Amino acid sequence: MPDDRIESAYRVRVEAAAQARNRHHPDHEANPDEVRYASAHYPMSFTKGLDHDEKTGLVKDPAAFEAFRNCIDEGYAEPFTSRVPVPNEHPRRKWEAPTAGVVFDLEGPDAQAVTMPPAPALGSDELAYEMAEVYELALLRDIPFHNFDANGGPESGRITQSLDNLNAMAYAQVGYPGRSRKADGKEVKLQQAFRGSSPGVDVGPYLSQFLLIGNDTLAGDKVKDGFVAYGAQRIDQRVPAAIKCQDHMQTWEDWLAVQQGYDVNALGKGKNNPDCSPGQNFDKDHKPRFIFTPRDLATYVHYDALYQAYLNATLILLGQGTPFDQGFAKLSGMRDMFNPVEGSRVAQNAGGFALYGGPHILTLVTEVATRALKAVRFQKFNTHLRLRPEALAARMEKHDVLSEHMPTTCGAFTDMHHALKATLADVRAHNLESCEVETELLPMAFAEGSPMHPTYGAGHATVAGACTTIVKAFFDCGAVLGIKETQTPVLGEEPGDGDPCSQGKIGFFHDISAPICYESMNHGKEIKDKVPACPLTLEGELNKLAANISIGRNMAGVHYFSDYYDSLRMGEKIAIGMLEEQALCYPTDEFVLSVPTFDGNLVRIGAK
Repeated sequence: MPDDRIESAYRVRVEAAAQARNRHHPDHEANPDEVRYASAHYPMSFTKGLDHDEKTGLVKDPAAFEAFRNCIDEGYAEPFTSRVPVPNEHPRRKWEAPTAGVVFDLEGPDAQAVTMPPAPALGSDELAYEMAEVYELALLRDIPFHNFDANGGPESGRITQSLDNLNAMAYAQVGYPGRSRKADGKEVKLQQAFRGSSPGVDVGPYLSQFLLIGNDTLAGDKVKDGFVAYGAQRIDQRVPAAIKCQDHMQTWEDWLAVQQGYDVNALGKGKNNPDCSPGQNFDKDHKPRFIFTPRDLATYVHYDALYQAYLNATLILLGQGTPFDQGFAKLSGMRDMFNPVEGSRVAQNAGGFALYGGPHILTLVTEVATRALKAVRFQKFNTHLRLRPEALAARMEKHDVLSEHMPTTCGAFTDMHHALKATLADVRAHNLESCEVETELLPMAFAEGSPMHPTYGAGHATVAGACTTIVKAFFDCGAVLGIKETQTPVLGEEPGDGDPCSQGKIGFFHDISAPICYESMNHGKEIKDKVPACPLTLEGELNKLAANISIGRNMAGVHYFSDYYDSLRMGEKIAIGMLEEQALCYPTDEFVLSVPTFDGNLVRIGAK
């Protein structure tokens, strides 16, 4: 009866609301740097877009930052829309969604029901280490990714030099407490370098297969062609090739203009960006290529729609016929069921589609992104207001000036400068060679540097955690990338020989005859297949995808490791909360979603 349905629908909504109400709302704690160094003109806080002192690089009038902080705490958009913080005729950039963290949502955890721990504070060994990481990644921006693998390559020696600098630091010597890294005891090795912390990220090539491979398209493309079927259209995995060795913000003049909030792309300002094609210049003589270097990955995360990589991954998995989680196979229809009477697997005659099938996951994997962004905005603006790496690099450049004129910093920047001594020597040499000025400013991949919002947490990383968790919940994460057929194919004497695409269907399955993986080679002109030393699992490649996108932002110079680490896990909580509420909505068949977490545990979400 209609009335019964109305009441049932109401009860489900009430139950979901009760579940949301019963979630613990945590305290939001920041490190003490904002208050501790207030009298030193807030040197550890996000002040981009305010007026800055030309000599120190700090906010010129502390009252301007305090007014900025008060506007954020009040949560109204008006102070951000009609007041110009720096009286100037230059085009200005806009602060991005500073009030998004105060809005409410009708699905999933409230934006303030999830949180992140305090960021590493000034004076800590962890902050010095992760700032050194950002510097080192900037110096490695044009090293091909295949050099990051255990077998190395002709340019892996430069990566080893970076690792020697990092492994000698105090934070490494105590074993990376808190935010874990892939390491062999106290030493990060080549296969582990800059890969993140979750299961599987250190297996196989640096790049996730989901940033390289495609699937079968109506145009006849195969996996290694790198086109993702998007209905009757296709998505090309290649990116424009940014000009090699062209970095930005390496002079004090350029850095200051960006920190003032000027739109340097509109101004045409910057020694290394004369025509300022929005933030990056691309090599017009080269066609788009598969992601080949950290600079290419920085390009990807400069222009992507934030859920883009995970939508592509889902389309690839659906196109390959990847098995869904066995816990709801009878709903999805994406795998055979086991018949205990017959003792055999039986194909199903019903598929999920709108119910735990393709359209359902394609909707959820994008829908969760907006929840993630609202939650991380509350952390960015309302809680932490943490400065970007480009600003902390300016503190290294001016550490002696700050010690002289801002004694309340107690020499903390000078101590950090000393801890980064080996890395900073390489940065000075790099900047001198590329822009003829010997500075310790961070070479940025984009002319405008970081976005107009604080660094902690990271929007890309929070969305990565949320979207990847949805994908992991739907698909069978134990599946392995390989060739599905009844007879083992001959790949040739050397990895990469032969044409596995003609041997059988390639995808993530359990019943494969040979594992396989792909790597971008020949300056990104092609992806080559190889036999991996260890099979690549779906869980590992999804974890790797989330790490690649998140740390790709670090490669651009706009984020730290802790931004990746904690944001990823906050995004995971948001997705799990949404899945819990989704499970309430189907009252007939019992099922369980099994979700492997970024820490290696398993969360099970049941319908009842």
